[in-house]
Amino acid sequence: MKTEIERARAMAFRGLALCFCASVFLWMYVAAVPAAQSGPYFPPAGAWAKKTPAELGLDPARLAEAVTYAQSRESNREMDFSDQERIFGSLLGSVPTKRAKTNGLVIYKGYVVAEFGDTTWVDPTYSVAKSMMASVAGIAVRDGKVTNLDEPVGATVKDGGYDSPRNAQVTWKMHLQQETEWEGTMFGKKDDFVGAEAFGGGERKPRELMRPGTHYEYNDVRINRLGLSLLRTFKKPVPEVFRDEIMDPIGASNAWKWVPYHNSYVVIDGRKMPSVSGGTRWGGGVWINSWDMARFGYLWLRGGKWGDKQILPPAFVKAARTPSAHGPDYGYLWWLNTQGKQYPGLPANVFAAVGAGSNTITVSPDHDLVVVWRWHQGNQAEFVKRVIAAIKPGTM
Repeated sequence: MKTEIERARAMAFRGLALCFCASVFLWMYVAAVPAAQSGPYFPPAGAWAKKTPAELGLDPARLAEAVTYAQSRESNREMDFSDQERIFGSLLGSVPTKRAKTNGLVIYKGYVVAEFGDTTWVDPTYSVAKSMMASVAGIAVRDGKVTNLDEPVGATVKDGGYDSPRNAQVTWKMHLQQETEWEGTMFGKKDDFVGAEAFGGGERKPRELMRPGTHYEYNDVRINRLGLSLLRTFKKPVPEVFRDEIMDPIGASNAWKWVPYHNSYVVIDGRKMPSVSGGTRWGGGVWINSWDMARFGYLWLRGGKWGDKQILPPAFVKAARTPSAHGPDYGYLWWLNTQGKQYPGLPANVFAAVGAGSNTITVSPDHDLVVVWRWHQGNQAEFVKRVIAAIKPGTM
């Protein structure tokens, strides 16, 4: 018969064994369960998590009202692009034969909370491509291909485009802020925008050119000069840089394309390469769906970072969202709201990529919000304000 001491020892041993087993099971459980997410959510390629408005503290009824408003503001652009040349002038590249109707996405706190229309339709996004071209310039800065944005472009780009005394003054920053006053012709279009045949309803009256860096003018000819300069700097087509360094890392689809003009090809190191435009004014440009536009906007909401990877230099992103000296609240090919006039009723730090049609990406850092709205009439602030009004107090 066991002594009291032996029984006590046996009970203690069993207790230790049970404790050990419990610890092992607990460790296995913790290892099997994913750690609670820290930091913002980034959607993987091919998927984007959705949450109900209520899950994120949004008023479902008010958000639904905002979407109904957006759906009611269909663009007055022709569905078959038959108004393209009347509005913009003679084409240099192709346009689709049909566009989508108004559609869009609302991304709040990283999650999809609203979707309407055909968001998978690949359409030209017009001058949203300018903000994309600015991002390619950011890659040039990151990789040391452009070491100083205040340096004259002609210091490194030697193709004759910056040889004149005027053009020799043009810097990378002036291009990004549309303050170059660059003089010349790009792919058959002259910088002055004079003439209805070439420029359609967008033609301008002749004016005297100002000193580079002292005058803002929204001018696609000069943006096309920036596109060619980036091509020569990378010695690689801008769409390839955009794909490899930005769109693939953020999980974009392979449905988008950056279409050149028919006559915008140059030979670099014996290879024929396309030079692309910063819009679809004369055809071509970035053709893309709303989901890929949302990813691009979300990259900028997150300060140029995607997951653990800093894709765009933080200093470049900050400068891009800083107004230029002479523009109408304009950064590096991004529209700003610093003065509260561009997007009335929205915070001063709101910024947006804007294309004709209208095709828009609006980013509100204060609300952790990206809104893509395509083929609509009116200022996108009207839709975004309604979305923000759906955010319940105390949920941010």
